[in-house]
Amino acid sequence: MLSSSEQPLLTARETADRLGVKLDTLYAYVSRGLLSSVTVGGRERRYRIEDVERFRASRGHRRDSSGPPEALVPVLGSSISLIEDGRLYYRGKDAMCLAETATLEEIADLLWQMQETAPCPATLSVSTGGRTPGATLALIERCQSRLAELAAEDLAALDLSRAGVIRTGRAILSALVTAVGDSYQPREPAHRRLAASWRLDGVGADLLRRCLVLLADHELNASTFVARCVASTAATPYAVVSAALSALSGRRHGGASARAEVLLHEIGVTGQPMTVMAARLARGEPLPGVGQPLYPEGDPRARALFAAATAALPSVRPWIESASAAALRLSGQHPNVDFALATVTTALGLPMGAALGLFVVGRSVGWIAHAIEQYESGTLIRPRARYTGPRPTER
Repeated sequence: MLSSSEQPLLTARETADRLGVKLDTLYAYVSRGLLSSVTVGGRERRYRIEDVERFRASRGHRRDSSGPPEALVPVLGSSISLIEDGRLYYRGKDAMCLAETATLEEIADLLWQMQETAPCPATLSVSTGGRTPGATLALIERCQSRLAELAAEDLAALDLSRAGVIRTGRAILSALVTAVGDSYQPREPAHRRLAASWRLDGVGADLLRRCLVLLADHELNASTFVARCVASTAATPYAVVSAALSALSGRRHGGASARAEVLLHEIGVTGQPMTVMAARLARGEPLPGVGQPLYPEGDPRARALFAAATAALPSVRPWIESASAAALRLSGQHPNVDFALATVTTALGLPMGAALGLFVVGRSVGWIAHAIEQYESGTLIRPRARYTGPRPTER
């Protein structure tokens, strides 16, 4: 019997043909951890026959609802971001390298493929006197309320050309920064506006900048897929981002940042990460912000943020390192970007909700980029369902 290392390997094309799918679908299976590949001869990837056959058998079409549900993996062509070999790239550029110096606005220029200046109309840059409309609302609802107010007065948002969407995208980004940080300084980059609102120095502002850049896009996650679905109907960018915000609010998406922040605040008070996390597990509560199926060896965004935070904040370095080590030891999974983001906001002493706020501001750039791509495709996204209910009774 052949050992695992001696098993015949299939090329990507052979594997896709055997599964009866397109290459894009095969790569989506791999990126989501549903099928494993091995590297051969540098960057070429091959697939073990036994793994392919096992996966093909597991996704067989059933006429009843017995057994585990089939994984539904929507696949859309996109040139915005790439997740490959444990790295994240924005239009072919390493996101970790970009985070060293770039601002969120520069990432927007890259992802939106700026070709000409598209100024944000002055009529939309209205100060709120230090308070955002509906300031008593929760963060997501506050952002959506602000976008609804702007949408009502911004008829130019109906222009879905690239230049028109970029103009609206700038207005949306500025509005979200205001809603999150309660700061009105439209000519300043997002990280400086938020830093001023939270009274951070240059070191803190730079950490915010890194967070925003690394959160700008992450391929076809739940909120981005929602954004593309809404954009495919030719709704305005305001509707696109508002819908994406609803998806982001879920506890299994952006809500993970908020839950991780609560955990990190508790650890900051007690100074005992192992004790706090073990107590949660003993109560049957999962640890938020650990594990990322697209990065089996660990989320590179989390590593980058941990490295930046420990270098910038020497006094809290032992706490940051012990918290991340405890999460790995207790869960068996590496901390992801949600955990790292919450670690940064807690170390900086930011108010609760800051982690989710940074996620909202950063990811809005990716949502707009995907909206532009979807508008230009001219395609209405209309998935089909695989019916699993009772069959019609023959007469």
